[in-house]
Amino acid sequence: MSGFRFKPAKAVAHLKQADPAMAAIIETVGPFRMQLKVSRSLFGSLAEAIVYQQLSNKAAATIYGRVEALYPEAIDGFTPRHILKTPDETLRGCGLSRAKVLAMQDLARRVESGELPTLDETHTIADAELVERLVKVRGIGRWSAEMFMMFRLGRPDVLPLDDYSLRKAYAKAFRKRALPSPKALEKAGEKWRPYRTVASWYLWRVLDQPPA
Repeated sequence: MSGFRFKPAKAVAHLKQADPAMAAIIETVGPFRMQLKVSRSLFGSLAEAIVYQQLSNKAAATIYGRVEALYPEAIDGFTPRHILKTPDETLRGCGLSRAKVLAMQDLARRVESGELPTLDETHTIADAELVERLVKVRGIGRWSAEMFMMFRLGRPDVLPLDDYSLRKAYAKAFRKRALPSPKALEKAGEKWRPYRTVASWYLWRVLDQPPA
């Protein structure tokens, strides 16, 4: 489980002790198998996040592959400079919407100017501050920032309150008739600190389980 900023076994043990209901979920789901996505740079990770928004993985992968193909010389992935030098029509021709082209260009400008931290620097920034800095990028909302912190940085205590699947999973796991509001989910998740990332992963897995 290399790459995580915490010890998964310790996190699971804490959750089981802190919340009997979560302990039952963990027992049903099994071992913690969350995988981190490899990141070459903050720019590369967020550019990919922008492309993948509101698309199926297959469609997004096709479009992202077309963008990469524009820069065959970029062995380690395209850079902010590549994007800023590429005409809008060329990027649109890859299948990117106008909004995503603008978002990619805004991301590229902010990275190029040094406004955003490097991938290494993100590890020294607190969660709340990092979200605040990332959401200034066009097309990167709180949810995208939280997914980045969870699945790219391996942060231990992220609870994406606006994630529809997570709220749906909580309702299923705890037999609630209605989806919890973000505020209600936040309150329920207090007992899972400081490992709400792990609790979130287990809740998402509940959606894969057959109905009781």
